[in-house]
Amino acid sequence: MGNNEIQIRQLVENWAAAVCNHDINGILANHSADMVMYDVPGPFQSVGIDAYRDTWNIFFKYTRSGVFDILDLHITAGEDVAFCFAKMRCDDNSNSADYTPLDFRLTIGFKKVGDKWMITHEHHSVPAT
Repeated sequence: MGNNEIQIRQLVENWAAAVCNHDINGILANHSADMVMYDVPGPFQSVGIDAYRDTWNIFFKYTRSGVFDILDLHITAGEDVAFCFAKMRCDDNSNSADYTPLDFRLTIGFKKVGDKWMITHEHHSVPAT
């Protein structure tokens, strides 16, 4: 595994840990100001870091103690652009009867700015039923 892949793996693992810890600053770290996200619940599309932050406020309203596991992560990285995709699991450790675990797909696009990888695109999806 090359250095770029190692850096991206660490960035994604840190992001997932920040979600588990409800650490909004950790979640937003390494996202570009003009990033775009497509998500499972509404809003379907979020453009810009402020809109992205708002989606996490909604998420945390319904998730008390979280599990945000990376089940299978694949990374492809060049020198200045990269992407990864993963199988993920979102669960709630509170054992609440009104919470259903969610397996979902994650795709992230990265752009290297200087010597730092930035997330420019994030996509969460679930299989159609």
